[in-house]
Amino acid sequence: MRELSAENWKARLRALTPARVGLGSTGVSQRTRDLLDFQQAHAMARDAVHARLDAAGLAAELETTAKLRVVRVHSRAADRATYLQRPDLGRTLDEASRTELRALRGEYDLAVVVADGLSALAVERNAAAVVRALLPRLDGWRLAPMCVAEQGRVAIGDEISEALGAAMAVVLIGERPGLSSPDSLGAYITWAPQAGRTDAERNCISNIRAEGLRAEAAAALLGRYLAEARRRKLTGVALRLDTPMLEDR
Repeated sequence: MRELSAENWKARLRALTPARVGLGSTGVSQRTRDLLDFQQAHAMARDAVHARLDAAGLAAELETTAKLRVVRVHSRAADRATYLQRPDLGRTLDEASRTELRALRGEYDLAVVVADGLSALAVERNAAAVVRALLPRLDGWRLAPMCVAEQGRVAIGDEISEALGAAMAVVLIGERPGLSSPDSLGAYITWAPQAGRTDAERNCISNIRAEGLRAEAAAALLGRYLAEARRRKLTGVALRLDTPMLEDR
């Protein structure tokens, strides 16, 4: 069997992953183009963290997609700088949002919350597509008004769902950007959401984006988790699904 040259095996590795593998060198230094690529990726990740979500535009798109009322809410973090410095404030609603949601309280099976998290870019690129693919799988479910949360962390979904009277919450949220994935969306599922829930009491589907787990595949997996959580009345470490490798991600 013919041995691969160093450049050939590096090229094969690079074809399999967006990670920075098999990089060349000039003497003892990185090549200029690799250094510039790294700096660009780092800048994109920083931009994703600091970008502001177009909440009004997203709410309008979701309302058209879901044919549900969409409510814009806000955490106690007044702005992006405060949100990044005070994670605790991003986990709870401001008083005006809490009052508005309590007025909409009912008996719902599920509340869907879309929050900017640490990447508004991820939400703007992926959230509506996931919702569009998920809704046909929720036929017969009593859905609460959908919420778009600004400056929100995952746990804000607990307070939103509790205020609305929903038995379960799913939070679609921008994940912490990586150097090859500034637009990764996460989906967090919580049974009986209420203040004080821990991450061990949630299930997470991660890396939802065009280059990772695509919207249709993510919605299919999310639908399975929601159905099983509803049947067993629990989420978190106690809820595990046998998940086959997804052919078309």
